[in-house]
Formats: sequence, structure tokens, C-alpha cells
Amino acid sequence: MPAPDLVAAGLTLTGRITTASNATFLGGIGDVAVVYKPIAGESPLWDFPDGTLAHREVAAYLVSEVLGWNIVPLTWLRDGPLGEGMVQLWQEKDPAANPVDLVPAEQVSDGWKQVLEGQDETGRTVALVHEDTPALRRMAVFDIIVNNADRKGNHILAMPGGHRHGVDHGLTFHSEHKLRTVLWGWLGEDLTAEELEGVDHVSQALDGRLGSDLAELVTGEEIESLAARCARLRRTGQFPAPGGRMSAVPWPLF
Repeated sequence: MPAPDLVAAGLTLTGRITTASNATFLGGIGDVAVVYKPIAGESPLWDFPDGTLAHREVAAYLVSEVLGWNIVPLTWLRDGPLGEGMVQLWQEKDPAANPVDLVPAEQVSDGWKQVLEGQDETGRTVALVHEDTPALRRMAVFDIIVNNADRKGNHILAMPGGHRHGVDHGLTFHSEHKLRTVLWGWLGEDLTAEELEGVDHVSQALDGRLGSDLAELVTGEEIESLAARCARLRRTGQFPAPGGRMSAVPWPLF
């Protein structure tokens, strides 16, 4: 969890991210750049309880830490200028890298996975693609575990050196199947030994510190569903197919 000064020191707002669906601000705690999402600025949703998105973002960070894959940047709850909210370390991404992209369908190259095809505004056939990399595979496994309902392309931050961070995890941990993601490229493929080990880490940690920490952030039913998803993923050992009648991808895609 964060150092004491990141919890107690003053949080100053420096700007607002206007493209976000919930109130999202850039800020600083001393010389540390952060993102701040106050609970008071969360938009009501028909399928998630009001005022819980910040807690789910912190819960996603806790699961990421148990996995050991550094997917979610340091995230915590604290007071701020607009009340309690989620605070996360700001990440400077590589502007030249696009882990998820739309390309002409005939130009899908090696090292990329195609998710779907469609037509752009000119009628040209384009393909939604993402990198075929261990970093994105791990993120896809993480999304399955936390039941991420909103893995858009822009929620994947390409970091210098090849690491990939995932952000915007407010729509997670629902007890019903909600998985909506742009990372479907490994559908039906076997999980690696490392990926299975990560699933085991989460399952085991739910009986200890992770379980007690999550109990302060999400409901008991949601924790039971998390455990069931881990058990099912371990049993099948494969990336699952989309399920249910809901869309398998978020909209917009980016």
C-alpha cells in the first residue's frame, strides 16, 4: 500500500480528464503525479451499486498485486478536494506504441491477434487487433479473474520498455458474468504454467489477507464469485469464450 505521505499529504488538482465518463482529475501529492476519481463524481449505473467504483478500482489493484504481474498501478482510497475517492499513480505511456489498434483487414501481421472485423465510415473492412505478447496475455487473465466489464483499448497503457499497465477498473467484481474486453485473441488457447500459477495465488490468498482486504471493498457474494471464476479457470486451463447475451466487447472500443 502507499507510503504514509501519499495518504496524509495534501492532494492538489492540476487538471481534468474530460473524456472520462466519471469525474477524473489529474493532481499531485507533493511532486508525485496522480489520478484522482472522487466517489461523489461517479455516474449512476443500472447494473453496479452507486458509489462503489472507487472501491472496485482498489480491489483490482489488490488482485493485481497478488498475481505479481504489476498490471494495475499503485491505487488506494483517500480523502481529496472533492471528498473520498480513488487515487492512482500517474503513468507516462509511450505515445508511439499501440497495443490495440484498428487496421485494414488485409494488413494484419505476425505478432498480432485479430478479434473482429467491421467497416469504417468509408466502407473499408478493418480489423480490431491486439499484440500477441505475454504482457497482454497476463492482462487478459487478470480481466477474466476480476470480471472486467470495460477493457477498452485506451485502458491499456503501453509503457517504455514493453510493459503494459491496465487502468480504469471501476466495472469489476460483479457477481454476474460481465466480461467485456478487446482482448479476445487467445480464445480457446491453453494458459501457460505462469498464468495458472497466478490464478492459484489469487485462490489461495482469498483465504487470508486478500480475502479480508477485499471484504472491505466489495460484497461477500462478489468475493465468492471471484473464487468461483478462479476455480473454473484453473479447471479448464483455457481462455474462455464469450458467454451470455451481452456484448463481448465494450463500446466504444477505445
